[in-house]
Amino acid sequence: MKDLKFEQKRSLSRLEAADQLTALAAALRHGGDADLELGPGRLSLRVPDELRSEIEVEVGNGEIELEIEFKWPTAPTRTAPSQAEAGAE
Repeated sequence: MKDLKFEQKRSLSRLEAADQLTALAAALRHGGDADLELGPGRLSLRVPDELRSEIEVEVGNGEIELEIEFKWPTAPTRTAPSQAEAGAE
């Protein structure tokens, strides 16, 4: 079972689509807490430094579908201590 699912389907102009992607790109670039305006709502996410991505393109039935997916764990991941930290202990 998913902890949370947000899905929005609507028609938008090419400019509106570009604005959404620009806002997402800015959130990814800055990392940390990201607030995205998505139509009438706002989505707040914590974006880590490392992500997994998947890009999928399907052509059929007179349409092109482009999916861009980013995944990351909900819990912060622990990193191994650096050699300097390990030597100080």
